[in-house]
Amino acid sequence: MNKVNEEIFSIPQAAKLCAISRWTLMKCVNSGELRASRTPGGHHRILKEDLEEFIIKKKLYPLIHKRSSNNRILIVDDDPQVQKLLTVMLAFKKYETETASSGFEAGAKVVKFKPDLIILDLIMPEMSGFDVCRQIKEGPETSHIKILVLTGYDSKENRDRIMEAGADDYMAKPVEKDILLQHVEDLLIEDLHNGKQRK
Repeated sequence: MNKVNEEIFSIPQAAKLCAISRWTLMKCVNSGELRASRTPGGHHRILKEDLEEFIIKKKLYPLIHKRSSNNRILIVDDDPQVQKLLTVMLAFKKYETETASSGFEAGAKVVKFKPDLIILDLIMPEMSGFDVCRQIKEGPETSHIKILVLTGYDSKENRDRIMEAGADDYMAKPVEKDILLQHVEDLLIEDLHNGKQRK
């Protein structure tokens, strides 16, 4: 672990080394998965050996050198402006993206692009996001793909219906960049921790 050179790390430093968010790392500290002490001022400090043990246990070691291979995101939305906006947002974090304008096009891109996560609109021509989600989650070769629904048609009925279809997360448009990136990162890190990397 030639990049873990310091002896003591703050939460932001440790999170950066693990390539996960501070929020995700704090959850691991609070749950006891990662040992940490607290300064008199209330700040967390993590020892080098504890961080290395955590990195190995969570299989995060490759992330010290480069982002996990879990970085392919398919944007499925029939609005070109939304496609462009999301592509720019995700490029900020070096995610590899592809876009699809319909459910049918999404099906072809899933096979060819093999995304780790799909950002999915609900209301589209030809095939709705509900149908796309259901087909992906029911397919043995695609059920592992995380699905983040991003819709301008926010309602309890739509939320309940898409979550029942297998969606992993749900957000209403418009959404702030930092909040969207946080949700994306948490879904992909959860995927990595559960050992569901693409083969």
